[in-house]
This record gives sequence, structure tokens and C-alpha cells, in this order.
Amino acid sequence: MRLARFMTRVVVGGLFVGHGTQKLFGWFDGPGIDETAASFDGMGLAPGRRHALAAGVAETAGGGLLALGLFTPIAAAVLSGVMVTAIRKVHGDKGPWITRGGYEYNLVLLAILAVLAEDGPGGGSLDAALGLDMRGARWLAAELAAGAAGSALAVDSPLNTASR
Repeated sequence: MRLARFMTRVVVGGLFVGHGTQKLFGWFDGPGIDETAASFDGMGLAPGRRHALAAGVAETAGGGLLALGLFTPIAAAVLSGVMVTAIRKVHGDKGPWITRGGYEYNLVLLAILAVLAEDGPGGGSLDAALGLDMRGARWLAAELAAGAAGSALAVDSPLNTASR
């Protein structure tokens, strides 16, 4: 087992689970669904409750799958969609540096997700235990495309009442 890949999956996936449950349930000093929904409405992601639920579920489920190393490129795609949306709606206009509220951290997470999609979750993962070999350049390309498409659907879709 590659210990570094295992640690990366568990730490990053676990933090995504925490972030998602902050949105959904207010756990870990999070805002909960009502405050998150109001915040999303304010960002132009309306209806805010639907977008807050989608982001919270994506982070919680995607983070859990990533930590377990199960369907890793799919988990990475789901999480990438949330990170691309965060850059587009929250951090993008602030430049790269986190000291000014920029997208530095989101890019680091996107890079980690890309590595795991291309190289696979490693030993100690459910993908490995189940004999699933979902890794390589094609899986990376699919992960990136799906993440970008998910963000476009969230932000630019006619279902987004703020985009009308």
C-alpha cells in the first residue's frame, strides 16, 4: 500500500465530508442548510436551498467515496464540480491568493483530485479490493470534463432561476 496516497484520500475526503455536513446539518460549527441556502441565493445560485443541498450532498458523498477509495474518479469529478463552482462564484474575482479570499486552496484540491483520478486510489482502497481499475489519462480527462460540466449545470442551467 502507498501510505501517502492513502493519507491523502482519507484527509482530503474526510475534510470534504466535514465541509458538506457543515452545510447540511450545521456540524463542526457550520452554518447549516438554511444559512447556506441564504448564502447561495446571495451568490446568484438560486434557488439557494436546492444548490445548498446539492453542494452539501456532493461534498459529503464525494468526500466519503474519496476517503474509502471507491469509484475514485467519479468521487473526484463530483468534488471537482463543487470546487470549479466555488472558483466561479466565490473566489475567482479575488485573484489566486487565499489571503485575499482567492482560489489558491480550490486549485490545490483540484490538483489532488486530478492526481487521484489519474494514478488511482492505491492499495488500501475499496477500488483495489473490488478489482476496479479506474485510473489513467482517460479517467482523468473524464473526471475533469464531468467536473466542469457539473459546474456549468449548476451555474448556467436554465434550472438556475438566477441565470434567467
